[in-house]
Amino acid sequence: MIDITTNYAGLALRNPIVVGSSGLTSAPEKIKEYEKVGAGAVVLKSLFEEQIEMQSASLLKESDFPEATDYIYEYLKSNQVNQYLELIKKAKAICTIPVIASVNCYRVDAWIDFAHQIELAGADAIELNVYYMDTGLTPGDETDHKVYVNIIRKVKETVSIPVIMKIGKSINNIPALVYLLKTNGADGVVLFNRLYQPDINIHTMQIVSGNVFSSHSDLSDTLRWTAIVSGKIPDIGIASSTGVHDWEDVVKCLLAGASAVQMVSAIYTHGPEIISQILVCMEEWMNQTKYYSLSQFQGALNYAHIKSPNMYERAQFMKYFSSRD
Repeated sequence: MIDITTNYAGLALRNPIVVGSSGLTSAPEKIKEYEKVGAGAVVLKSLFEEQIEMQSASLLKESDFPEATDYIYEYLKSNQVNQYLELIKKAKAICTIPVIASVNCYRVDAWIDFAHQIELAGADAIELNVYYMDTGLTPGDETDHKVYVNIIRKVKETVSIPVIMKIGKSINNIPALVYLLKTNGADGVVLFNRLYQPDINIHTMQIVSGNVFSSHSDLSDTLRWTAIVSGKIPDIGIASSTGVHDWEDVVKCLLAGASAVQMVSAIYTHGPEIISQILVCMEEWMNQTKYYSLSQFQGALNYAHIKSPNMYERAQFMKYFSSRD
């Protein structure tokens, strides 16, 4: 009997496939469909602090009362928060798999009260999708690490459910940040979030959105850092994300040390059925390789378990390709 259950950030999952935060998870009926095809958990579509601020700014331009700034912002925030809480309640009412709420934020004080409301609404965990971009010419008073740590510390003081931090791969010294997050209460991390990809339209002379989907080529960084982080910090849950498109990618992430794997682009491209297909292929691979549980091979090829850990640290591309014609 093949056992593909896993523990991710304190959550017991029937398998490691997690549908990542996106438009895919914006309605209870969609979430129920992912449960039917075998998903281990879902992360709800994010509530964006930045989006609420942009909507507030748009309404203020149309208003004759600039002093209404705080009122408009709080009204929009309250309205969207209430809708989000309803999404959590409805999803939990019809699903048995873990439902993880997602908040996209960048200020330490913006969502502390909301985190408590998320817990009361029944969410099984909270995923904080934080991106801090410092574009100043001189270092500011707060480093990106401090921003992340301050947020996780405050949220952990507010809720008792697991709190997971989703970070970007452009962060300086990823293992150091994950270690700080863990010591300040984080139950898990997601490696990595997929950031907005800007492009330039040379015909209209405008900044436009680039490709929103990931590709197989994005998996390399995900594997590298999953393996390094899981090898150096073995007691924190890791969900590999970005570049995961088929069953082989899932197995690779698990071998690198992931507890779970988030998928979005592949589901958009191939539909929910790809989840059940991946699970069938993964179990067949486990049968052929004589693995009867994920725990038998999770992390087998991470930074701590291979003879040459520097395989994950090599950065000199030309050294290995200079001999090719």
